[in-house]
Amino acid sequence: MIKYDLHLLGWHAFQQLCLTITREILGQTVEIFLDSNDAGKDGAFTGVWKELGSEDLNGKFVIQCKYTNKANKNLNQSDLSLEYEKISELVAEGRCDSYILLTNAGISGRFHEAYNKKLKSLGVESARLFGSDWICAQIQENKRLRMLVPRVYGLGDLSQILNEQAYSQARQLLHSMRDDLSKIVITSAYHKAAKALSEHGFVLIIGDPAAGKTTIASLLAMAAVDQWNLSTLKLDTPESVIAHWNSDSPDQFFWVDDAFGTMQYESDLVSHWNHKLPQVKSMLNQGIKVVMTSRNYIYERARKDLKEGAFPLFKESQVVIDLHKLTQSEKEQILYNHLKLGKQSLDFIKEVKPYLHKIAGNERFTPEMARRLADPAFTKNLLTWEDTLMDFVDRQESLLVEVLEGLDKDSKAALALIYMNNGQVSSPLSLKKNEYDSIRKLGSDEGGCIEALESMRDSLVQYAFLDDNAIWRFKHPTIGDAYSKIVSKSPEQLEIYLQGTDMEKVMDQVTCGDVGLEKTIIIPRSMFLAMIKRILEFKKSENYKVGYLSTWGARRKTLGFLSRRSSKEFLELYFLSNKELLEQIIKPPLAFYYSEEIELVIKLHELELLSEEMRKNFVDYISSFTISGDDLYLLKDEDLQSVFTKNEMEEIRTKMREELIPQLSKVRHLHEKDFSRTTLDTAEEHMEDFLERMTAISKEFAEDPAIELLVSQQIEKAKEWIEENTEEDDGIRPDRILDTKSDSTTIVSTRSIFDDIDK
Repeated sequence: MIKYDLHLLGWHAFQQLCLTITREILGQTVEIFLDSNDAGKDGAFTGVWKELGSEDLNGKFVIQCKYTNKANKNLNQSDLSLEYEKISELVAEGRCDSYILLTNAGISGRFHEAYNKKLKSLGVESARLFGSDWICAQIQENKRLRMLVPRVYGLGDLSQILNEQAYSQARQLLHSMRDDLSKIVITSAYHKAAKALSEHGFVLIIGDPAAGKTTIASLLAMAAVDQWNLSTLKLDTPESVIAHWNSDSPDQFFWVDDAFGTMQYESDLVSHWNHKLPQVKSMLNQGIKVVMTSRNYIYERARKDLKEGAFPLFKESQVVIDLHKLTQSEKEQILYNHLKLGKQSLDFIKEVKPYLHKIAGNERFTPEMARRLADPAFTKNLLTWEDTLMDFVDRQESLLVEVLEGLDKDSKAALALIYMNNGQVSSPLSLKKNEYDSIRKLGSDEGGCIEALESMRDSLVQYAFLDDNAIWRFKHPTIGDAYSKIVSKSPEQLEIYLQGTDMEKVMDQVTCGDVGLEKTIIIPRSMFLAMIKRILEFKKSENYKVGYLSTWGARRKTLGFLSRRSSKEFLELYFLSNKELLEQIIKPPLAFYYSEEIELVIKLHELELLSEEMRKNFVDYISSFTISGDDLYLLKDEDLQSVFTKNEMEEIRTKMREELIPQLSKVRHLHEKDFSRTTLDTAEEHMEDFLERMTAISKEFAEDPAIELLVSQQIEKAKEWIEENTEEDDGIRPDRILDTKSDSTTIVSTRSIFDDIDK
């Protein structure tokens, strides 16, 4: 039988585990679950106690939890001497027909026999005793119990808990979280996310840095691996999701961390998601589960560009779970778990114990802050006074910067290697020449970096596996945020970073000049020429294997950087070195909604960097596709319209009346003719673009009833065509419920959760 380290739970978490066991295994709903100041009752139940394989018990029940923080302790009679006194009083008052004791201590056969005799002598009609072996057996045998209390994954040997296939998946997926699993606290946000995944097959978890997004996603992933043997994969991009999709099997669970950007909003990712959303929709219809996470500020930017028409779930509040709030009890349990199972000395814990309630109550408290407080690497210079502890919570970002600035040169160089490689570097280290040069300028070498990585392991950095490759990465993304602040304040380090980092990664992390974006490194004017040189050399994207896609990816990345991350001064200087780009962007390819060229033209016009001749050529080009009806993006985008004069827009409207409106039926027929049942698109998805065009025309000519009638007729005929070409759905879906049933148990507590934290 697997042994779980139940002595690491703490009294409060052990009571919660017992409550769940009482409900899920024994089938009882406990009405009141109290703390130790309760005259001998941790729980009360009145009614019929139904127990499998045994007679039903009737009457008034007292439920008691006996917790010990000592490993391998066996319960003895002296441990229950006070309990026996309370039981005698409860029997005399007519409040204890049956007595139920759950304990994480061991129970010997001799003790069990003596215990039953003692309770009989006290007047208890029936007694039940459940010890550590029994509790461990219930955890092992009941997958649902493990899902409801996933912290137990961190209290036992995963290779024994999971079957061989599930363990193989979980080992790589959660290898780096093995220690963190034992500290996990189940919050209301987890239950909401589980409910969304159950009902919709999809959940997007958003929150501030260090709010616990990855933790919740990992819990859902572990439950999927354990309970249903799903093939669980943690992926990075929409392309990788589609590439790993097995259309013949619904037994897949996809986890995409930082779906729209790691530290900043990445428009390319959103553009790629927009292209892949119809396929994601098909995946969900098949029964596959998808979990995404995103930082709040990145999601707020991304939602403006996400094509919700192709994926209506983005509009559903039930599937977008915001982690901005934790309850006081949740925060206290998080803080308890990290300190109890962290690396701090008992003396430190005793000194901070009086202030833990207030720390957890701070509005800036996060799970990541609890981890730092529990790690001596972050607190070696921290005075354990109330004011300094509260300052530690309030100023967590600046204090983290101070911690990093106080590191030795080898540690700083090791962090630089991780940062220069966009948050992760391969292990064993295999440095390129520019990386050697960079760490040498910082006063370190390869050997020094290796030693530093080992010394910072599990505090500032983490050793993990990704797609079977060993890597070093930041323990938490906020460490990368803090390091970027250090880099941005040091001209010497900024030059090292710019010269030594992959160009695509540079474009994700910097701006040329201050353009008002948060969480970025600002390249000063003195380094503009160096940046331009690197951009002009950037011809191939490493994100694509096919040659033409690699070239396309590099061009799109460059255009996006110029339109969103470049100041007027930088753009003026850049186009002096690349005048031919201007000729290219004024004739963008179709599908204007996704065009980075158009975004750059709008930016240049806004900054008065687009000549009138160039503007007019661009206007003529866009107008031709609008009038023909091939692309009506102009009618929907006010930013694009700002490049046109009022007269030019009126002229387009006139020509649409004369040339496009009379041909709407022909446009619809051509669109229907392009449909092929061999594609992944359904008939409805195929006609979505046409219907969007009709909606755009309807809005543009809303004052004209005749046009409104023509458009309405085409919409109705398109819907009829969709119905005729839609195959019946058999409605068969995998029966997977990832949700928790409602808990009507009332919990009342006057005892501090931190009572036994220093024992």
